[in-house]
Amino acid sequence: MEFTVKLTDAQSRVIIEKGCHTRLKDYMEFNGRVMVISDNNIPDSLKETVLNQFEGAILAEVPQGEKAKSLEIYADLLATLLENGFSRKDFVIALGGGVVGDLAGFVASTYKRGCRFVSIPTSTLAQIDSSIGGKVAINMNGIKNCVGSFYHPEAVFVDTDTLKTLEPRHFYNGLVEALKAGCIRDAELFSLFKEYAEELCADSPYLEEIITRSLLMKRDVVQQDEKEQNLRKILNFGHTIGHAIESLYNLTDYYHGECVANGMVMIEENEEIRADLTDILTRMHIPFVSDLDTDKCIEFIKNDKKASGSTIDIVKVDRIGQAYIEKIEIDDLRKYFGS
Repeated sequence: MEFTVKLTDAQSRVIIEKGCHTRLKDYMEFNGRVMVISDNNIPDSLKETVLNQFEGAILAEVPQGEKAKSLEIYADLLATLLENGFSRKDFVIALGGGVVGDLAGFVASTYKRGCRFVSIPTSTLAQIDSSIGGKVAINMNGIKNCVGSFYHPEAVFVDTDTLKTLEPRHFYNGLVEALKAGCIRDAELFSLFKEYAEELCADSPYLEEIITRSLLMKRDVVQQDEKEQNLRKILNFGHTIGHAIESLYNLTDYYHGECVANGMVMIEENEEIRADLTDILTRMHIPFVSDLDTDKCIEFIKNDKKASGSTIDIVKVDRIGQAYIEKIEIDDLRKYFGS
């Protein structure tokens, strides 16, 4: 399957097909030099498969996890491009999960005011959500994604074959974003999770449908509100509290999707939906966080890029498939922590 995300000044082709990462030149012309940014946990065979398609391609490896999204590593990658004489017409390819996509996209967006960018997401989190929409960023002072921009990849190659080496925890972590998509805008997608949550795996017959429905939902939202002025804010369901939990645990102990999952359950006020969410997440082996330091979480939320003075927009779901935005005082979030 292929579709296009059409923005005001850019567009992204999204190819969803098994094996597509092995024949990239069948889908687009790479008429420039290539640097592949990947992390040190991606299988060497996968890196070699991509690198061998381009003469003289450079591999830049970064550490696994959020620690890669630092100013120091960002600067090192820019220096590598500069030292190797890359131009704006050359390519940065992200090969990895959401962290690699965020980092590589931010590098591409700022190198000589923007070079060409392609994404090959290899995690469920990236394939389902972060590979499209144009949000690219790094972290600073323990605050997630506080330095960033909007920059869209020319093409995104979604190949579910690359998910087969994922550890179960990473696999389910990414599926949380698809569950979120069902909550806010696709009741049928939510129903798939209610029916098959514990059966989902890289070989599941429902996986490609889940990924496709999630990406199409996000495409429709982003095309209506690229810069998150209004509608796109619904994509943040569970994220305000989720990002605070990530920061509380130094972006290491819990994965992004796990923190978002906790955020969705905590913010959800409809008891039936909350019970369904808890059941689905339990069947997906998502850990639940307890004994949170409410004061510290509130301080992190005050530094959230979505905060405006003493208020913040939060996303609520009273009916599956229908989300809305409500502006509240940040201190009023304490009630969702049980404070």
